[in-house]
Amino acid sequence: MTKVFIDGSAGTTGLRIRERLAGRKDLEVLTLSEELRKDADARREMLNTADIAFLCLPDAAAVEAVSLIENDQTAVIDTSTAHRVSPGWAYGFAELSRSHRQAIVSSKRVANPGCHASGFIAGVYPLVKNGVISADFSLTAYSLTGYSGGGKKLIAEYEDENRDPRHESHRIYGTNLVHKHLPEMQKLCGLTKKPVFSPILGDFYAGMATSVLLPGIDASTAWEAINDHYAGQKLVSVAPLGGDEAVIYASTYAGKDTMRIQVSGQQDQCMVTAIFDNLGKGASGAAIQNMNLLLGLDETTGLSL
Repeated sequence: MTKVFIDGSAGTTGLRIRERLAGRKDLEVLTLSEELRKDADARREMLNTADIAFLCLPDAAAVEAVSLIENDQTAVIDTSTAHRVSPGWAYGFAELSRSHRQAIVSSKRVANPGCHASGFIAGVYPLVKNGVISADFSLTAYSLTGYSGGGKKLIAEYEDENRDPRHESHRIYGTNLVHKHLPEMQKLCGLTKKPVFSPILGDFYAGMATSVLLPGIDASTAWEAINDHYAGQKLVSVAPLGGDEAVIYASTYAGKDTMRIQVSGQQDQCMVTAIFDNLGKGASGAAIQNMNLLLGLDETTGLSL
């Protein structure tokens, strides 16, 4: 039976991974008592005993956790930002290409994508790969997300009955245009210019809609490239040109581990939007998918489709 350890199981992503593993009969989930959860020696033992280790930690703690692994058998799936553009780490978005999928399958080190980055890359990667846009295209994107991605502190802040009344409206943050997901967005898509990216926090628990604006690009051409790219995928699908409906709700896929890509627009401009759960295909669901691939299982095992 495969032994799994979640380092950082008390955080939002860790808890969601644990929920997805709860019904699995093919896995043994290793746990630490509350008093040992941050003990380095206890963590080292668990990390070296596990076949699969999920790291649901801040960046510095994730780097430390990797350093505690003293064998070449434990496979690591890191949900932090620490290793997403690091050499030797597979980027955990299997649908991007056969080579990305194979890298996950054969790797002992997998970097789970960021939530905003997943939405951006899902739309932009096929367009660059197929020459619909150039690597030096000036890209602008925004991403509307539920507050669950901010972790326990932000969840408590938004669900407090005495909360700041301004939380009832959406909140634009990262106004310095420096976001921690930008490096992976740029590198994975092969872009020569950093995108202009604006994240937006909404007054809803889970869900995400990441939109990329493309002036001068024909919507039909973009749709064909994206639709062909994801044909046959189990967890990423493409809506008909123009979308499933005329409006987009960020919470449409809340509770699901799938992603839906919509292309809207006209001959001279278009918008590509990825709709998914920020804790699903944007975090914990993607981590489980990557584990399934590492273990040679159907990638959808234990996921909500």
